Amino acid sequence: MAKYLAQIIVMGVQVVGRAFARALRQEFAASRAAADARGRAGHQSAAASNLSGLSLQEAQQILNVSKLSPEEVQKNYEHLFKVNDKSVGGSFYLQSKVVRAKERLDEELRIQAQEDREKGRTPKT
Repeated sequence: MAKYLAQIIVMGVQVVGRAFARALRQEFAASRAAADARGRAGHQSAAASNLSGLSLQEAQQILNVSKLSPEEVQKNYEHLFKVNDKSVGGSFYLQSKVVRAKERLDEELRIQAQEDREKGRTPKT
């Protein structure tokens, strides 16, 4: 009886060990893919995502913005900020998400403007 119990325990540990190893490999692959995607997006944009805690796509979804235009970002920000104000029964958490999303999109707009200025300059030779 003890022999069978020991065999069951050993098999259970092996199954759990294999599942853990497989999950670990998948996590490493996903982490590598995310790092590659951030590398392609540009170093400044990745740094902005790390600082704000939001990706560009997430910020666009929060503010319901399909393309980056300062006017549309500001208009949607003002509306969502007012709607989620605590004094009118809104959520402080959602309001803070709206603020962070606007900060992230403003940073992305600043990065794009800086890149446009750098492309516009011609090096003097």
